Amino acid sequence: MSDRENPARLTRRAALAGLIAVVASPAAATEQKALTYMRQVAKDMLNAHRQGTVASFRRAIQRHADVGAIADYSLGQYRSRLPAGQRDAYYSGTATFMARYFADQSREYVVSKYEIGQANADGKDVTVQTKVFLMSGQSYAVVWKLTPRKGGYKVADAKVLGFSLIYLQRGIFTSFLSKRNGDVAQLVAALNR
Repeated sequence: MSDRENPARLTRRAALAGLIAVVASPAAATEQKALTYMRQVAKDMLNAHRQGTVASFRRAIQRHADVGAIADYSLGQYRSRLPAGQRDAYYSGTATFMARYFADQSREYVVSKYEIGQANADGKDVTVQTKVFLMSGQSYAVVWKLTPRKGGYKVADAKVLGFSLIYLQRGIFTSFLSKRNGDVAQLVAALNR
């Protein structure tokens, strides 16, 4: 009996060929794992968007964002001025700041759906292409940067229309600090109001 006459045999061969391709290409396995993770991120972010609250976005951000790394990056040249005793309050405030931003944007840009495109391994990080469709009929690209953390991934950045959200946040934080002689305690207090 040929493979054409035995569909079960063809299926086993196809599965074996697929497994060999994944084993032969670690990048393909990495990209597939990243896409699986990104599906959960997108689902949680869309659910938060539909609720439109700071609390719903904060839950999604705490679950998926690499808040510590994002917060550290956002301090720029003032990073060394963050006292160890204020680190947790700063990280918590940063998560809330991001959640407020997304909640504000959700009122202006109402999302109807999203599509997840390709993942590309870039060293240890993976970028995932997505497209967001608004109720207004407009759409835009979002490129997510995922970084490995504890056997999985965390979101390290998102580029919306080519603009890095963590870069924009860094500009806001460092501008605030530059007007206050680099007093990080004032930023921590402002983020936690």
